[in-house]
Amino acid sequence: MRFLIECTYVYEHPQDNSGIQRVVRNVVNNLERLEMAVECVPVMFKHGEVYQVDRLGLAEKQKIRPRLQSWLSRQHDRLGRLGQRVNLYQAARERTDLYRNSPILRGMLALVCKAARMAFLLPQKCLSHISLNYVDTSRVQELQCEADDVLILLDSSWHADFFPVAERLQSEGVRIVSVIYDLIPLTHPQFCDEGLVRVFEHWFDWVARTADGFIAISQTIIDQVQHQVQRKLGEEAASQRWFDYFHLGSDLDQINPRTAIRPAVKKMLEQRPIYLMVSTIEPRKNHSYLLDAFEQLWGQDQNIGVCFVGKIGWKTEQLIDRVRQHPQLNTHLFMWNDLTDRELEYCYMNARSLVFPSYVEGFGLPLVEAMQRGLPVMASDIPVFREIGGDTIAYFDLSDPVTLTNLVRQFESSDVFPAQGDMSTWKWLSWQDSTRQLITRVHENTEISNTGGPGARRA
Repeated sequence: MRFLIECTYVYEHPQDNSGIQRVVRNVVNNLERLEMAVECVPVMFKHGEVYQVDRLGLAEKQKIRPRLQSWLSRQHDRLGRLGQRVNLYQAARERTDLYRNSPILRGMLALVCKAARMAFLLPQKCLSHISLNYVDTSRVQELQCEADDVLILLDSSWHADFFPVAERLQSEGVRIVSVIYDLIPLTHPQFCDEGLVRVFEHWFDWVARTADGFIAISQTIIDQVQHQVQRKLGEEAASQRWFDYFHLGSDLDQINPRTAIRPAVKKMLEQRPIYLMVSTIEPRKNHSYLLDAFEQLWGQDQNIGVCFVGKIGWKTEQLIDRVRQHPQLNTHLFMWNDLTDRELEYCYMNARSLVFPSYVEGFGLPLVEAMQRGLPVMASDIPVFREIGGDTIAYFDLSDPVTLTNLVRQFESSDVFPAQGDMSTWKWLSWQDSTRQLITRVHENTEISNTGGPGARRA
């Protein structure tokens, strides 16, 4: 038996290192350190074939990754950023009186911006096509699958079109295990891009019918997965699958000690206490709530700052415009969209607290990263955060920003963090421990299902 660990998207995008990409990279990079009874092989899909991945392309990236592939990826990302700037520009202009009061001008603006987006989108699609059809034989080799292999869909597989090859492998005796990070496009579609919702629904329909087992990144999420599979297939069919979970690790894996920390980052953290928010900037992360709360605190003469760290995502035009035009920008309000891992760790080590007002999460990796480095956490009171932090996190009510401002004022006045428990008692997994937990639990459930049982279900 071998475990085939699917990492197609990370192989294709080695420069990405947030969210799922960070999880996949850390798991793959820790596989060789494990002494397991089962062989684990990283794989990727392309042209309907399976390739063994020898290197993901992080170490000595320029030597491992051909210059053409690197150039294509940089140009693709640059065009994407330019298209995003057009969206932000259009949204900002439409909110001005000149365009708001003139349907003709709004229509002309929409046409010009649409043309600009197309000018970026067409070459971006061409670059994607070229990149996706390129196979770097210095990093991969063709793999012949065997009947007792187990394919673990670890990567963001809803982006990939490999349903036919996965079904073919399953017909040849390969079992399929799906790693589930969250079901937000199903349970909270209002926070997602419409295209993602459609793609994710199609993917989950397929994986619910196809997978032999499911393993999520928290108990909170696996409970949701089991419910959704039962709803789609019925309880009898769902009982033939197994459901389990593992927890993520917390190492920042790409820290280069030779990377300089920008003076502006150090200055921000030296001038006043900084409350940190680390995530992609998107609606479900609820940055607006955080800004509302800190505006109240600034109005009460609290000399504290808040910093948003993360890439700009979707449906954020009004928020980004609000941040960039805010009178407190670069004095008490900061936004960094390009911090290195070393700079992020420096922020974790020197900030006052992490503040995380998310509506819904599959896990909440920044909470673990922060607490592992001694940074206390204030977070929205949702089940998965209770699962991660227990009583060592200070929780606030999303329906009322005053509950957050009260926590901050209490912390600033007493210098005692307002959580019920002591964070010094909190412990978490390393990425090596997390990887071992994933492989062990998949192995246990696979062995149980081999004997005719549906697999383990942890309380």
